[in-house]
Amino acid sequence: MKILGIASPFGHDPSAALMIDGKVVAAAEEERFNRIKHSDGEMPVQAINYCLKAGGIKPSEVDIIAYPWSYDILHKKRFEYFFRTFKATPSRALKKFFRNNHEFKNQKNFIASTLEKCGFSQGKVNIKWVEHHIAHAASSFYFSGMEEAAILSIDGGGELTASLMGYARDGKIHKIKEILAPDSLGNFYATMTDYLGFTRGDGEYKVMGMAPYGDASKINMDHIMHWIDRKKTYHCNDDYVWVTRDKRHELGKVYSKKMVDEFGIPREGDALSEPFIHIAAATQKKLEEITLKLVDTYLLKELKRHGNLCFAGGVALNVALNRILLDHPHINNLWVQPSAHDAGASLGAVVYVAAECGDKIEKMDHVYLGPEYNNEEIERALMNSGYKYSKEQDICKAASDLLCEGKIVGWFQGRMEWGPRALGNRSILGNPTIKGIADKINAIIKLRENWRPFCPSILNGYGREILGTDHEASFMTIAFKATEEWKDRIPEVVHVDGTCRPQLVDEKTNPRYHKLISYFHERTGVPVVINTSLNRRGEPMICSPEDALLMFKESGLDYLAMGDFLITK
Repeated sequence: MKILGIASPFGHDPSAALMIDGKVVAAAEEERFNRIKHSDGEMPVQAINYCLKAGGIKPSEVDIIAYPWSYDILHKKRFEYFFRTFKATPSRALKKFFRNNHEFKNQKNFIASTLEKCGFSQGKVNIKWVEHHIAHAASSFYFSGMEEAAILSIDGGGELTASLMGYARDGKIHKIKEILAPDSLGNFYATMTDYLGFTRGDGEYKVMGMAPYGDASKINMDHIMHWIDRKKTYHCNDDYVWVTRDKRHELGKVYSKKMVDEFGIPREGDALSEPFIHIAAATQKKLEEITLKLVDTYLLKELKRHGNLCFAGGVALNVALNRILLDHPHINNLWVQPSAHDAGASLGAVVYVAAECGDKIEKMDHVYLGPEYNNEEIERALMNSGYKYSKEQDICKAASDLLCEGKIVGWFQGRMEWGPRALGNRSILGNPTIKGIADKINAIIKLRENWRPFCPSILNGYGREILGTDHEASFMTIAFKATEEWKDRIPEVVHVDGTCRPQLVDEKTNPRYHKLISYFHERTGVPVVINTSLNRRGEPMICSPEDALLMFKESGLDYLAMGDFLITK
């Protein structure tokens, strides 16, 4: 079966993914092509065209279009949502209750307009509608390689559901419990992200990075979000979390006047300061606390059977939470979809339909699913750039030698990564043993907050020694405590709380990147390099050679390795 997934049912992070006979052929986010981060309000036209090209197929050859949104679940859950919201926010309750058909029409129009721009014939497209959180769950379970697992999907909200707990067995996903918005862990965290001066939907990871600098005990969050034992659920206070317009402190923000009265003027700027570091810490702790309650209340029976948990939804990108989950006594194996946020729902919808059709799904061993460029294409871009460049006999050694000398290197190789993490194909690399190099990357290239950590890429086989575990860690989806022996040896990739967000690099899935780190290891005795995404603050990850050269021109980066070419200023 040739199944194309498209996504942006909620107007952000449009993407496309293509599976042919159970194998993921291509997947990409629209932002990488149009260079607009998150691409709010855009259609995934370029992403679809890329997927079709990568698969070598025409629109007429696609058997099914999979879409991560379902009218049926919206219609079914509307009563539950209405009774939860009517007292506090009657306008939201009435809108959701009476405008189901209008929402359905908008979704159909979005699909039709998108497909028309990509050359699909109207009326000849077979569309499969997949519940949003089932798509998230599928994106994690079916690619995990697990036979059975407990399922957890948490985000701001799908059609109406904000948290889903379930299990997977015999190739099927089953629900145990759904919790609807406005009781939403994702919206709670997004609201606090907004208050702390970051962009909601984009800056949540900054709150996570800020949290270890604070003391959660100094801020009480129980009145904003709390667990209700008798109902076996959590509750968000409608006076604080994603409030209605009349309660907002200012236009365009989702935190309330009441929150500002209590906590003070919202944070501005890039520096760490009180009380904001404590608010961040309390926010992170509350997220962890409630998520563990969900696990213990609804998933414990399943976890005692096999110890496997599959996690997706935007909240699953919180690597600090994932470390807490992995510390749970009944969780032995945690698999998080690398593109766990809404962009990943296109792939989730595809794999769910593929599994329903009987396709055998391959385990996801890598996420190099985007465009790639050969030396000829790279040199064409270089010839027009005006930069000095040389074709290296061994680009891995040339780049590694520069890292050993303390240089910072842009690394552009192979197929672009799927998901928000740079995993060694669109990366900025540095030497993790040299004190201050992370600050230098921040100051002259990334232009971001200097208190945020960078990540380590580690040669596969050194996980136990550096991280103290043999757990799979291919995608930077889980934070681990660095061992005492290594914490001081690689200070530039260890956060203030002693954790790091690693990528174990396998020779089979990325031989060129593995070779570079191996050279570095031979010279330094350190099987680790700094890895951060090849982009500047506020930009999507680099896709094409032209994108890379523009960034090279407009940043303090002095060395760029693209294909076999080394470009210098």
